Amino acid sequence: MGKKEMREKPALLIIDMVKDTFDDAHPLPITPFGRQIIEPINGLIRGFRKQAWPVVFSTDAFHEDDFIFKGRMKPHSLAGTQGAEVIDELDRQPEDLWLPKPRFSAFFGTTLDEWLKARGVTLCAVAGLATNFCVLTTVMDALCHDFKAVFLEDCTATWSEEVHQQVLNNYRRNPLDPLLRVLSAQQLVDTLGMD
Repeated sequence: MGKKEMREKPALLIIDMVKDTFDDAHPLPITPFGRQIIEPINGLIRGFRKQAWPVVFSTDAFHEDDFIFKGRMKPHSLAGTQGAEVIDELDRQPEDLWLPKPRFSAFFGTTLDEWLKARGVTLCAVAGLATNFCVLTTVMDALCHDFKAVFLEDCTATWSEEVHQQVLNNYRRNPLDPLLRVLSAQQLVDTLGMD
């Protein structure tokens, strides 16, 4: 991404930073890695707000009888429960979009595509949990909806640093560059010319 991207209009998509995931009783122990990305995400939130760029919190909103719970995954982040709410440690404000989602991608079964396009967004910077599931599917669906996409390497996490790095390494050098990039929060700030 070079000077041309400075004319991009980005949105920050924060995926599945929900209370259930940060509960030690959660079936997927993401908590230690998830806690490490809270402050970098908050830093980006502040920067995006300063530029008046959209901030979106997209969170799981499952139902107990959902198809995805017919495997080994246990019910969690159930729609309408406190466990499906954004964690208090993140700086969510009333002007941010909170978009519950029925499956992994923030685009699946939601109005995110239309909402972003109505605001002139051209690039989705994706943060949150988990690198190898909901963040990955959101990044790929951003591309499928004709948005450039950035995998924020230090603002995403999963239950294993090794798995996290393996997923990111798959996309560090790819034929879709510069439509799909892996960047740190600071690299994104520099690329977009944020103050």
